[in-house]
Formats: sequence, C-alpha cells, structure tokens
Amino acid sequence: MNLATLLKNKINKKTAKIAIIGMGYVGHPLAITISKKFKVVGFDISLKRINFLKKKIKSNKNLLLTTDNNNLKNIDIFILCLPTPLKPNKDPDLSYIKNGFKTIKNFIKKGQAISLESTSYPGTTREIISNNIEKMKFQVGKNFFVCFSSEREDPGNKKFKLFDITKVFSGHTEQCSKIFEKFYGSVFKKIHYAKTLEIAEMSKLLENIYRSVNIGLVNEMKKICTKMNIDIFEVINAAATKNFGFNVFWPGPGMGGHCIPIDPFYLTWKAKEFGAKSRFIELAGEINSEMPLWIFNRVQEILNTKNINISQSKVLILGVSYKKNIDDVRGSPAIKLIDLMLRNNAKVFFNDNYVKELHIHHKNFSSTSLNYKKCNLKKFDLVILVTDHDYYDQNFLIDNSKIIFDARFYLKNNKKVFRC
Repeated sequence: MNLATLLKNKINKKTAKIAIIGMGYVGHPLAITISKKFKVVGFDISLKRINFLKKKIKSNKNLLLTTDNNNLKNIDIFILCLPTPLKPNKDPDLSYIKNGFKTIKNFIKKGQAISLESTSYPGTTREIISNNIEKMKFQVGKNFFVCFSSEREDPGNKKFKLFDITKVFSGHTEQCSKIFEKFYGSVFKKIHYAKTLEIAEMSKLLENIYRSVNIGLVNEMKKICTKMNIDIFEVINAAATKNFGFNVFWPGPGMGGHCIPIDPFYLTWKAKEFGAKSRFIELAGEINSEMPLWIFNRVQEILNTKNINISQSKVLILGVSYKKNIDDVRGSPAIKLIDLMLRNNAKVFFNDNYVKELHIHHKNFSSTSLNYKKCNLKKFDLVILVTDHDYYDQNFLIDNSKIIFDARFYLKNNKKVFRC
C-alpha cells in the first residue's frame, strides 16, 4: 500500500493525528473544529497564549494545547496558521512561516502532509513549503503532500460557524489535492477545489482586497458628502434599495486587524515582480489608512466651534479593538487616533470592556468604567465612538455626553451627535 493511500485510510478512520502550528485567532478556532473529528495538537511558542486558551476552551479530550514541540512527534498532518505581517517598508514579512517550518522540520517524515493557511502572495506555498520539503529529499506528491487552504476566520461573527464556511483548498499535485479533499471534506460542510496553489492563494487576497477597495470607496464618498453637507448614511440606505449590482459597505474610522489593511500590500509587492501595476488597490489602501487623521481633523473642527483647543481638551474614546465585540487591537484605527490626540497634548481616556489595558506613546492606559458612579461622561469635552460594541447603550451615551462623535453611524440622530 502506497503512502498516499495509507494517509487517506487514516483520514477515513479518523485516526490521523493533526498538529496546528500557531494558536492565534485563526489557529485556535480551527483546532476546536478539527478536534471534533480528529486528535489535535495545538502548538504555540507563547506560553501566555496557551495558558489563556486552556482557561478559555472547555475540556476537550481530543485537543492538546502545548508549547512543547516533543508533542509534534508522530503527526500525520501539519497545518500552519501563522501571522504574515508587513515589514516597516511594507514588504511581506514571512519570518513566522519560515520559523514555523523550522519548528516542525525535525519531525517531518515520509507519508505526512502540510497545509499552509497563512494569507500570503501567490507562490508562497511553493517557495517556502514545497521547495524546502524537496530540499529534504522528499518527493512532493509521492511520499509527502502539500496544500494551501485559505483561512476565512471572522472574529466576533456569530452568524457563521467555521464548520459552515466553504473551505477553499488546492494541492501541489493531484495526489496532494485528493488527500486534502478527503481531510477538509471530513471536517467542513462544503469544500471548493482550486486548480492550482496560486489560484487558491490569490482568491484569499481577492476576498480581502474586494473589501478594502469598497471600504476605501465609501470612505472617500463620506469625505465628499461631508463637504457637500449630504448625509452619507441616508445616501447608502437609498442606494441599498436596488435589487442588483450594489452591496452595502459602511464608512468608518479606518481599517484594522491582520487581513484587510495588510493583504493588499502582499499583492502589490508580488505584482511588481511581474511588472504589473496595482494603482487602484494601492489608492484604496491610502484612503483607508488616512481615516484616523481625517477624523482627528474633524474632531479639531468640532472642538474649535466650542472654543476648545485640542491641547486643552479631555477626550474619551469608546471602543479600541479594530472591530466590535472582540479584544483584538492589531492595527486598530482607535490606537492611531489616540496616538494623534496624545501627540497634540489632549488628555485621552478610553473605555472598552474587551480591552482592559493599552500601552501607547510610552504611556499605560486602563479602560475607564462607564457606570454613573465612576464615570460622568459630561466631564469630557468630547466622546468619540470608534468601535460600536453591542454593549454601548445609545440613550445613555447621548444623554450623558456634552458632544459625541460617532465614527460608526451607531447612534441615532441628535443635536449632540456628530458623524463622519
């Protein structure tokens, strides 16, 4: 019996052992989902992260959370769920994937498989995974199997469970694809086979760039509407009545998180290698990255109408995570806005029940309570709603604020409420 058939049989019998490298916002939900069918080792180099997950995740006999790489022995399928940030010059930083591969290198043997689920430019799986496997004298597609499968994790989204989201995948060879078709097909409700690794990798970038471009468009429309004294919120509601050819995107304070602000740059960087331009994509990125500064300027204008200088103002930021109902502050526009405020000598406070502490501009900040006894909103010259957590009560915020700037179109119309 050949090695591919042996691995397929293990998958069929649910005896295959799975290791997920990287237990961040992609890895740990994936580990929980896969552990419903297979034995899973969830590995991360951060002991703090592993200890946090051990407290958070309910007892699961099929899931071992660990920082000990000795638990990576006798694994059948490795899945890499590692960050792909940008370097300061906005070039791709693939060091996490490379280091992840080094972590498992000593445990690699014939008959195993690796799937890369980290978002990156087309060609990454071949360059970093397949090529390194072949340098180790394995034959990809014959005695070792390689796949790319895009992650589609949306933190805080309660509408879709990971199991219900179609899983896109592609193997290095036809045999690789057959193995992962069987594996992912046994875990997810629906799977979609992409004909090449590069198609699968590019599809993930397209998903996120689609959102980036449309958010950039609506943010630019917001700026124009503000100049023309037109309510962009009402404009979008009117346009949304069309039954075809229009999808709703809402303006906001800018983009955060790991994917949408970063992924477009992975494509523009790779496109240059082929002499291809990505002006539209780059422009959307510029517009979105400028939004915190645009909001800061709007806030200054509002304070000026009240004869308050920004350097003498006391400001409360509501919500600092990059999206509502989560604790992730990576790339959050709220952080950029707070930094701008501090650089202009404003006294800044924040509230976020999901984020207890921040370190910005060489200062430590703790979340301020919103209850009546501990926090009188009227003591702030301005309240800025940046992240629209569900726990924020509209009436309470409006009734107890002098002025409130709503960057998310969360609050109802009121003379105290200013919008983007």
